[in-house]
Amino acid sequence: MNIVFDIGNVLVRWDARAAFAALDAAAADAFLSRVGFAALNLRGDSGETFADLAAEIADPADRDLFLSYLPNYAATIAEPIEGTWALMDRLRDRGHAIHAITNWSAETWPVGLATHPRLGTAFATTIVSGHERVLKPDPAIFAALCDRAGITPETCVFIDDSERNVAGARDFGMDAIHFTTPEALETALTERGLL
Repeated sequence: MNIVFDIGNVLVRWDARAAFAALDAAAADAFLSRVGFAALNLRGDSGETFADLAAEIADPADRDLFLSYLPNYAATIAEPIEGTWALMDRLRDRGHAIHAITNWSAETWPVGLATHPRLGTAFATTIVSGHERVLKPDPAIFAALCDRAGITPETCVFIDDSERNVAGARDFGMDAIHFTTPEALETALTERGLL
């Protein structure tokens, strides 16, 4: 079986607020809301540059704060989710092929690899949305994995913390598990006879 992992908040915790350590939590949340950070970040994940995205922010102080995200990015992904890594190792030991599809900016992906070197070696095939310029749950990103890995959707179990992405994988023909905790994932994998 091919086990396809999402990365952010499945294998590595991601918290955008950690890039803005000078702000308290309330101020960071207010900034993220004010600039529409979630939407801008998704556009970064789809291949746009942070410099181009920042140019759309009218307030100079907010623009500068947004631009500080990139140099401080490592702080947002500091913590691995070790329970999921342990499950991955067990799946690999059982003979399953391990792949990844991640919505991740091409500009920040090298920081991810430097912060968590395992990301560079853990997967037989890695699909990074910022490189592909297409986001989950677009069917094209699932097709890219299947084409590159030489596999079919019916042989895949996809794991993601986004219910929308899980639904997209199912629509594409994959089995899919909505990730909440390593413990719940272990149960779902065991029920499928994969562990």
